[in-house]
Amino acid sequence: MIKLGGTLLDAAESRDRLAREIAHVAETAAVVVVHGGGKQMTRYLTERGIESRFVNGLRVTTPEVLDAVVKIFAGSVNTQLVSAFRAAGAKPVGLTGLDAGLVDAEPLNAELGHVGRPVRSNGNLLDALTREDFLPVVACVAGDSQGAIYNVNADQMAVACASGFGSRRLIFLTDVEGVRDGAGEIRASLTADEAAGLIREGVATGGMQAKLEAAIFALKQGLREVIIAPGARVGIVESLLAGEPIGTRVVS
Repeated sequence: MIKLGGTLLDAAESRDRLAREIAHVAETAAVVVVHGGGKQMTRYLTERGIESRFVNGLRVTTPEVLDAVVKIFAGSVNTQLVSAFRAAGAKPVGLTGLDAGLVDAEPLNAELGHVGRPVRSNGNLLDALTREDFLPVVACVAGDSQGAIYNVNADQMAVACASGFGSRRLIFLTDVEGVRDGAGEIRASLTADEAAGLIREGVATGGMQAKLEAAIFALKQGLREVIIAPGARVGIVESLLAGEPIGTRVVS
């Protein structure tokens, strides 16, 4: 399971490179990609005079913002990434959590509006697609059987998909080198307890807090490790799968 941060997908050069790297790995392994699009979303909202507000790294989602979530995450960002994978020789299938009940969610917090917390994940669709050598590309939009639509943090979405799919490893490719401790140093590895400590002490905040919280939950769901690594590094996917000590590995 590979989660791509929206910053990495904003520039065509970075998006196309990562698509080639992941497509190459997908030739010999079952791979699922989950993506965000926060940078694109913020730009879209700013252009329309809509303020972006965040609570603990999660975007407050009004009905107006939710409309943009569907247009940007499930629309332009997903389509551009699927196109890049096609050009890289893969057989991508663009999805959201709404498709076949891949990921169901419920309201996370009234303060956040239409932000959902994943509560169920059905990996059958991912199994069926990867078995036929398709590459699922999942946008961070989920819903429920009553027709509700939710904006889901992409890190949490990746954990839900990984759990349903039975993944052993989850890779967060982001725009930072890894997780920094209180001294500002990149930690090669963290236990779940150490990661929780960085959050508790206020060292990990905002987007990194959200990533570590997702990583801790992923380990509780049975994943062996979660890797937070720099997606801007050329060859990053194969390097990580080869065990090279890049970024931060969060382990139980």
